[in-house]
Amino acid sequence: MKRIGLIDIGSNTVRLVLFEYTEETGLKEIQNIKTPARLAGYVTEDGLMEEEGIELLVNILHSFKQIADKYDVADLYPVATAAIRNSSNVDDIVKRVKEDLDIDIKVISGKEEAYYGFHAVTHTISTHDAVTIDIGGGSTELTFFEDKELIYSTSIPYGVVTLQEMFFEGKAHNDEGAIKEARKHIEEELGKVRWLAKRRVPILAIGGSARNVARIHQSMINYPIAGVHGYSLQRDGLEGVMDILMNTEGEDLDDIDGLSRDRSDIILPSLLVFKTLYDIVDAKEFKFSRKGLREGLAMSIIAKEKPYAFNKYKIYEDAMSELANDFKLNPETSEKRTEITERIYHELNRHDLLTISKHDKYLLKNAAKIFYLGDFIDRDATSQHTFYLLANSNINGIVHRDRVRLALIASFKNKTLLKFYAEDVGWFDDEDIKLLLDLGSILKFSNALNISHTNIVSDLYLEEHDDEYLLTIKYKGDPIAEEYQASRQKKHIEKILDKKLAIKFIEA
Repeated sequence: MKRIGLIDIGSNTVRLVLFEYTEETGLKEIQNIKTPARLAGYVTEDGLMEEEGIELLVNILHSFKQIADKYDVADLYPVATAAIRNSSNVDDIVKRVKEDLDIDIKVISGKEEAYYGFHAVTHTISTHDAVTIDIGGGSTELTFFEDKELIYSTSIPYGVVTLQEMFFEGKAHNDEGAIKEARKHIEEELGKVRWLAKRRVPILAIGGSARNVARIHQSMINYPIAGVHGYSLQRDGLEGVMDILMNTEGEDLDDIDGLSRDRSDIILPSLLVFKTLYDIVDAKEFKFSRKGLREGLAMSIIAKEKPYAFNKYKIYEDAMSELANDFKLNPETSEKRTEITERIYHELNRHDLLTISKHDKYLLKNAAKIFYLGDFIDRDATSQHTFYLLANSNINGIVHRDRVRLALIASFKNKTLLKFYAEDVGWFDDEDIKLLLDLGSILKFSNALNISHTNIVSDLYLEEHDDEYLLTIKYKGDPIAEEYQASRQKKHIEKILDKKLAIKFIEA
């Protein structure tokens, strides 16, 4: 196990994030603390950071260092972005922190900041081609990648705090004149980035302002599950959030669900950037990433010791393995259940009883790996815990709709419960429900064939007779538990067969 701490010294906020890494469970965030510092506001017109701002930074870092010590963090990595790197007295700031706290601040360039954001996104979201945007307080980082390889990156020297100061200082947050001037400026600046135009790929947005936009939109539409990582909307969604902010007076902004109080005066400038970028890229999707600079840097640090710790082409597979390890699932049992599930499906398919897409088959296999993981919490409510845990967990590499489908299959107990969960979300029609019932039924029956967790099943095959189907199961060991459970759960397979099912156990 390795614990590291990252301190992200931004123009708007300073944040401490503590990570823990093991080969079994991957990279986990164990603590996340932020304070709104607005360091960019302490930089004078000639680029000098005032003593008040430096003193504030030193006090924050002192507190964060104490917290990190209590968590037994091996290494602490403070990284400074635009507010510090653009200060004319940057060397004095770094020296002061070293003298007072014995902490070495790493001042990273805009290019480095863009790279770490790109690195985090490509290792946690399955999108292969995209434009990324990380809009901070004092700078905005943009990248374009194809097949998960970085092609272009640019850092623009303005962010939400600088835009607010340039156009909204002393004005209402929704002042139409300020918005018009800010939009014109943003269009000019983004227009200078030649490689952006007409990329026609998704936009992946990183950072606190992006997360706030996603949460506001989720609140607007009563989004039924948790998490913004991988959440997606189109331009009309951005416009919907814009309308709410435009039509809300400044004193009422705190009443908008999803909007952080410390971002209420800077959220509109960020939306102007997002909408302008959407049009320039001619994007068809605006997706949010909860992972950015800090996660990208943490992965890079760990990869120096463990080069194969993170694989951007196996995000979903690794996430499933880490999830299984989190809930202490027996790997041999999961592997045998997955094997039986595949065999049952292939037998049904061989008899033209069920055909599913490769995508759905992949979903079924992964559901088999983590079937009933909610048993870790409470055996009497295994199905409920499994569904709500999976549906509301940030699982890397999978879109939200498939995350819920995975949860419905992996939690399958009976038709009534599945329909209850599905109706609560409201995303699926009758055809979707029928498919999910079939897949859940296969998994429930497959689990019954290894209910003792002794891996006795060595082979199985299905034969059709006039009035029934016969499933022959070859075993090694004692099948007493499997015989009983198979007879109890065969009703789920009979609904797919539309015939009775006889089961015969024979010793291999």
